[in-house]
Order: sequence, then C-alpha cells, then structure tokens
Amino acid sequence: MIDLKGVMVVGTSSDVGKSFLVTAFCRILSDRGIKAAPFKSQNMSNNSYVTVDGKEIGRAQGIQAEAARVEASVWMNPILLKPRSNMEAEVVLLGRAEQVLTGKNYREQFYEKGLAVIRDSLAYLQKHYEAIVMEGAGSPVEINLKSRELVNMKVAEIADVPVILVADIDRGGVFASIAGTLMLLAPGERKRVKGIIINKFRGDMELFADGIAWLEENTKVPVLGVLPYLEDHMIDGEDSLSFREKRISADKMAIDIVIIKLPFISNYSDIEPFYYEEDVSIRFVESSENFGTPDAVIIPGTKSTLFDLEKLEKTGLAEEIQHYSQTGGTIIGICGGFQMLCTELEDPFGSDAGKKGLKVKGLNIIPATTTFQQNKQTMRAEGIFHPATGLQGKKLKGYEIHIGQTIFNEETEIFPFLKLDNGKKEGCYIEDGRVIGTYMHHLFHNDEWRSIWLNRLREQKGYPIRETNFINEKKDKRFDLVAAMVKSHLDWNLVEAIICEGEET
Repeated sequence: MIDLKGVMVVGTSSDVGKSFLVTAFCRILSDRGIKAAPFKSQNMSNNSYVTVDGKEIGRAQGIQAEAARVEASVWMNPILLKPRSNMEAEVVLLGRAEQVLTGKNYREQFYEKGLAVIRDSLAYLQKHYEAIVMEGAGSPVEINLKSRELVNMKVAEIADVPVILVADIDRGGVFASIAGTLMLLAPGERKRVKGIIINKFRGDMELFADGIAWLEENTKVPVLGVLPYLEDHMIDGEDSLSFREKRISADKMAIDIVIIKLPFISNYSDIEPFYYEEDVSIRFVESSENFGTPDAVIIPGTKSTLFDLEKLEKTGLAEEIQHYSQTGGTIIGICGGFQMLCTELEDPFGSDAGKKGLKVKGLNIIPATTTFQQNKQTMRAEGIFHPATGLQGKKLKGYEIHIGQTIFNEETEIFPFLKLDNGKKEGCYIEDGRVIGTYMHHLFHNDEWRSIWLNRLREQKGYPIRETNFINEKKDKRFDLVAAMVKSHLDWNLVEAIICEGEET
C-alpha cells in the first residue's frame, strides 16, 4: 500500500456531487496553504481537458487542479475512458489514446496494467504534493464490477486513505442509499468510511436533525454536514446526468439557442457560459419535432462523428438543420459538429467508425471534406480572428482534440475563422459568420467573442445589445464562494483531520 495524506470521496450513485466536493476541498486546502492534488484513477467521460503538455485527462480533474491552484497533469487522471459506441470505449492512458476496447475486454485485458499505472501515479503525486483528494466513480458497490474495479474502494486501499460517502437528498431515498451502500461494502472497506455528507438539501436544515441522528445511530458513521442545493455554481459538469436546459419565458426578450444533443456528445462544457447569460435560453434537441425556430444552432463535439451523423439522418434532424441553414439560420459546428457540416466525410483507417474505407455524405453546409486520420491531435490553442473575418478582439484561447483533417473545396471561397499562434489557419467563417466551423473547444469561454456573437443575434431580433459578461473573471471567485459555502456547512475540523491524519477521531 501507498501511505498518503488524503481522502477519497465516493458516492451512493452518479451525479451526487463527488466532483463538486473534490473541487471545493481542493480550494479549501489551497487556502489553508496545503499543496493538494485531485486524483481520479479511472474516469469515463467524453468531457475532457488538455494539459499544458498537450495530453488529455478528464475535465473534472483539470477543473479541480485549477481550484487547487496547481497545474493539471496526467498523473491526476491516468486512465480516461471515452465511449464511442454502446459497447466500446477509447482507452486514454497517461494522456494518450492507446486502444479501443469493449467493456468485457477492458476488464479482462487491462486490469493489471491499470493497477500498475494507478500505483505509479499515486507514487508520483505522493512525492510532489502534500495531500491528495481522490474521487470515486458511480457507486462503490456495483456488485457485478467490484472484483476488478479500478476507481473506488480498491484504489482507496492501494492509497491507504480514508473515505467520505456523499449522497444526494434531492433525488429521494437518501437513507436507503446510504444504509444500502454501507451494508454492501466489505468489512475492511466499511471501516475506511469516516464520514457522510448529505448534498443538495432544499429547505430548513433544522428539519433534518432527526435524519442526522438516525444515520449516525444506525450506521455508526458521523454526518460531517448537510450542503444546500446550489444553483449555477459554475463547476463544469462531468457526465450526461449533468445536462440541464435553461428556459426563459416566451414573453421576455430572449435568445433561443438549440444544442443538438448527440448520442456521443463530447466536451459539452463548450456551452456552459451560456447558462450565465441572463437573456439566453438553452434547449437540447434530439429530434426534428422539438427543433422549433431557434435563433442559433450549435452542433457540439462528439466521440463518434459518423455514428452521430447517421443518428441525425434517422431522427430527421439532418434535414431540419439543412433547411434551417438554407433559410438563413445561424449555425456553429465545433469539432465533430464542424465535421458533420461538411460535404463529405471519409474514414480510410476506421479511426472514427471502426470500419475502414467508409465514405458518407455530410450535411453539405460547409463545402469541405473531412478525412479521419490514424492519430489524434490534442493541443492547447491560441490565436486571433483571421483578418478576412473583419473581426477585432483579444486573443482567443481553447484546445483541440480531434482525429479529423478538414480540407475546403478549391472552387469555393472560404474565409478562415482564426489565425493561430503557430501560423495555422483554423476553421471557416461563411456569410459574415452565419455559419462557422471550428476545431477549437471552449470557443465561447472567450468572453469578448461570446458577446460579439450574442449581440449579433440580439440585433437580428431587434433587441438591445449588452455589455460583455466577463464570466472568466467570476469563475475563480466562484471557487472561493463554493469553498466557503462547503466549509461553512461541514465540520471542517473533522474533515481536515480525516484528510491529514487518516485516523478515527
């Protein structure tokens, strides 16, 4: 075992607040002068983050590193699984795509290799940080998976750290979920659980005093605190359970933005900033019946461009999007969404679809051909608006994660969207920005660009333009606010003792 100062946060299920709590703990420890690192041994998510050295980890761990005021690295999330079909996932090992495996083959072929890289990662973090705040995944008592799991109690055992169990009271059944989880843990695992946290409580917390008493009496585990339901905390969501719409009453001056909800949508944190624009409504659309008459459509990234393009055809959304474009609609395609907008897509190596030599028709909105390559490109990217766009503004920052190369048809005049610092022309800018295609993720996290784009939509509707909403300036402050809220509702002295001592108190 590796003896670390730290803690693992596990949950009674997915989306109970594990990532949120780890983020808050990282900021609190940083404020306390403790150099802390987040850690999630194995993450399954298509929402990823590019490190400064151009490697790929789960987005949650990247955000947690920012909260801890440390540079994110692959050691914080050594294994990232990116689903590309209902049966297969791409295995990203220490930041690099390694292979595609089915769930069965992953369990049978990768387990020992996974354990080894987890031990190496923990050893590295132990040398470079004073405390590790670890995150589990889903539930730690999935009986069919426990024998070869690489992310919950087995990893707590390897690191030899105590465990805190968090439950979501908002979804109901909180007593059964806590008691059931503890009952299903093996005796040695159960002994590691040093505290319980109740998350997403609505109402008067004094009315839950009897519930706390019952839990402590019947589980013999202290309740460390009850956290209120917190809206718009600005901590990026990690999985599809964190999708949420934002509807604004029809009688108000609002911009209606449709996000095409792809089956294998990736990096949907691209659209997070719109939640903090007061006059922007967000709708996730999966079928043509719900498309409506939006002011703009965003086709986001995907881990499986060709599969999701086929899904658009089957649901009627492909035809709907094409008609929307033909009638003057505003469209932005990001990464996989950019590829779908092209005239043709080719997969000579089977890199996207798993079948070599596929050629399919795209939405034919951008006159270009996308060809999928064998090797994935992952890099941080910075640049300015290409002079041909006529746009002015500060440097834009984001990142690229893709295996496709897009070449524009020679007979069509296409303006590039960006000019990157490396001299590369990036994306396309058509009809004064009515249609934009780009490989740059986090485009809308650039506050000035988002303001330019939204103000064009406002002007088209006859609405007054608005000043730039500088969300990025607020985000780091939001870490502080979230940390203060969490700390105020927990017995933090006990939590810190658990983290720094790992002993029963």
